[in-house]
Amino acid sequence: MRKLWIVWCGLLISAATGVYAQSSAIDDSSRIDISDNETGKLVRVSKITSTDGGAPSLPQNSDEKESKLSPEELCRKADAGDINAQLDAGYMYLYGVDGEKVDYGKALHYYTLAAQQKNAAALNNLGSLYFNGLGTPVNYKKAIQYFDEATQLGSNDAAVNLAIIYMGSNPETKTQDDFQKIYDLLKQAETTNKTAKFLVGYSYYQGFLVKQDYKKAFLLIKAVADAQYDEAQYVLADFYINGFGAPKSYARAVEYLEKAVAQGNSAAIMKLAGILEEGEIYPKDTKRAYVLYNTAATLGEDSAVGKRDEIEKSLSLNDLLAAQQEAEKYVSTPSDLTAFIRKTFGNSLKIYVDINMDADFDIIAD
Repeated sequence: MRKLWIVWCGLLISAATGVYAQSSAIDDSSRIDISDNETGKLVRVSKITSTDGGAPSLPQNSDEKESKLSPEELCRKADAGDINAQLDAGYMYLYGVDGEKVDYGKALHYYTLAAQQKNAAALNNLGSLYFNGLGTPVNYKKAIQYFDEATQLGSNDAAVNLAIIYMGSNPETKTQDDFQKIYDLLKQAETTNKTAKFLVGYSYYQGFLVKQDYKKAFLLIKAVADAQYDEAQYVLADFYINGFGAPKSYARAVEYLEKAVAQGNSAAIMKLAGILEEGEIYPKDTKRAYVLYNTAATLGEDSAVGKRDEIEKSLSLNDLLAAQQEAEKYVSTPSDLTAFIRKTFGNSLKIYVDINMDADFDIIAD
């Protein structure tokens, strides 16, 4: 039986400094929002999935063993106070395994028991259940308390969740204290959490909260790109194209764009298509550019339609038919990390930094 650290995004929450009771912003319902990754519009979002860096739904920690107990025996041990059994039972009912049906009420019960023993994973999961209204009516304040406590107990997953929540709230209502909390939360989590590592790297790239530093940004973003996160691969291409934090290398830029293209990153598809269409920093390949624009159009990139149709006029009939056939065969293969991040936080992490760039904040650190 595997124990799950649930990750979600949604509402403004108190940070790990223990100031929840003192924060008047908690009661401002206009701040219980998060940025929609597609439009930038502030909307309510609720998602549950696994911890960063593992498989999208069923992470396996090396120190965990499969339970050999029957569901009945497991529940008896859990009700008697065995914390491992409580976590396993919570997981069992949350996902409906071992022949049991999904039962959010029972999942809530067992995670509550484990949370009472100050288990960070249980607190993290319990906060998600209260926020999403699974097994209980939605209760944002309880979710806030549980995530805050999990963070203080050292949960880097919870720290990332809180940082994302702060970043996704309305930039016009955030204070310098809020930005300080974002920084503290990301710095807590970046050593073990790839989502946090990317956000810190992108913050150095944009000069968000920290002094702009391309070298630091390059090293952090490259690490996440090499861990197969598609948006990190897409952003890293700009570093190589412009020589930010590393020597210029158009070939390396295209290499990382190709990796992101394979994962279905529409921005990378459009960027690589433009490079191949122009032929200024990489050998021109009009046929491949057509394939990429055609693919991007099917992924909802409206601007790709006109570009595709314009190139079509210059292709021979044989090349056109071959290019269309190639586009039909395209199937994206996102990595586990990319799938996890998309499922949890949306198609873009960098949007959480971008929407805050016009906010009024002071640089916190170099």
